[in-house]
Amino acid sequence: MHITPQTLTNTFQTFFHSEKSSGILLIVCTAVSLLMANSSFGPDYVSGWQMRLGGLSVEHWVNDALMAIFFLLIGLELERELYSGELSNIRNALLPMFAAFGGIAAPALIHFSLNTGTPTQAGVGIPMATDIAFALGVLALLGNRVPASLKVFVVAFAVIDDLSAIVIIAVFYTEQLSLGYLLAALAVWAVLCGLNRFLRVMALTPYLLGGALLWFLMLKSGVHATIAGVMLAFAIPFSAKADDEASPSHRLEYFLHKPVAFIILPIFALANTAILIGADWMQDLSSANSLGIIAGLMLGKPVGITLFCFVAVVSGLCRLPADLSWRHVLGAGILGGIGFTMSIFITNLAFTGDAGSINASKMAILLASLASGILGFLWLRFVRQRGEVA
Repeated sequence: MHITPQTLTNTFQTFFHSEKSSGILLIVCTAVSLLMANSSFGPDYVSGWQMRLGGLSVEHWVNDALMAIFFLLIGLELERELYSGELSNIRNALLPMFAAFGGIAAPALIHFSLNTGTPTQAGVGIPMATDIAFALGVLALLGNRVPASLKVFVVAFAVIDDLSAIVIIAVFYTEQLSLGYLLAALAVWAVLCGLNRFLRVMALTPYLLGGALLWFLMLKSGVHATIAGVMLAFAIPFSAKADDEASPSHRLEYFLHKPVAFIILPIFALANTAILIGADWMQDLSSANSLGIIAGLMLGKPVGITLFCFVAVVSGLCRLPADLSWRHVLGAGILGGIGFTMSIFITNLAFTGDAGSINASKMAILLASLASGILGFLWLRFVRQRGEVA
């Protein structure tokens, strides 16, 4: 007996439609950035992102400050999923959890096998992530041809992917650690959690002010400052009632959707996809690192996601939703190969100061993400739902 299909909540519907529009805008911004970087304005365009403001380059402000807001939204979405969404019921959560673990392990193993013992081994985390905006953008183009439970499944495993990427960033991409600043950051976070758990402070202002201080301390600690966004998300009060507009977490998530989708992520795309396509671009794509990224995203993601889900279902740990087939799961796995935002983000951390490796990695990410999006769309376009007559 299979579990019944999910009914989409209003919050999820808002999230879905916001993310699909963001995916389209990200494509436009990426195309503009690529054209600008490889035009006669290229040197000025690239150097513009390296201008110093307040001790950091414009690119660093984008990647360390603006993206902390993106991670705050990811944290709020994860909190909602854990308390009232797909991940709130362990039986329902197991399938996307296995999908996420498979989608992390297989790409990492492929990249590691090709790059172990080399300077580009640090790029092992690059093909692990899934870009929610682009994946949902593809599903939006398919409309009613895909079941609602597939959309929820993709969001659930992509959110777990992002959480795993955040842990990887915190653990493996921290070069120098200042224990004093880290302890101070943890103290601020503990105070914010106390305001929530014990004093039940429901106003957002104390949390946002504390979050700004938390961000500064994390920046100084050596742990990537964007981690502060996720920590803040779990300190903000949340109501387990679906679509409860009185919940501070719900209000902030609703407020952040459009600024993140239509301002922060497009700016991130403009700042981070200024890829120079030189005469040796084919050589760059044939390097062990690039092949690891491409194979990890295009092969590792669908194989890992499908295989881990199959093992989980066959072993009786979980079941497929009633309106999903294994062809849908494979299609979701193909879409999981759209790395983009998080993959580019990890690239910047993995190869700090190595412009050549960063440029080649981003080129591989764009190629693999584009191919995965097209293949995923075509696959799901011709997969019929269970019970549907051909």
